[in-house]
Amino acid sequence: MIHLAEVPRGRSVAVKHVDGSDPVAMRLMEMGLTPGATVQVIGTAPLGDPIEITVRGYRLSLRRSEAQRVEVEE
Repeated sequence: MIHLAEVPRGRSVAVKHVDGSDPVAMRLMEMGLTPGATVQVIGTAPLGDPIEITVRGYRLSLRRSEAQRVEVEE
């Protein structure tokens, strides 16, 4: 099991679990990062933070600290 922050650019993965039950975790799930959702990493900013992903047909930018809370599998 790896975290979304560790997925290389261009790879698609499936969301397994979002860690926590605080407002940040809830917001991530509201944005479509729910178990079973397919996510593709599009790229990163020049300094590596944030990362850009596609999920459920739209693009989303996440801080690496937020992406670290999302467990994914290939």
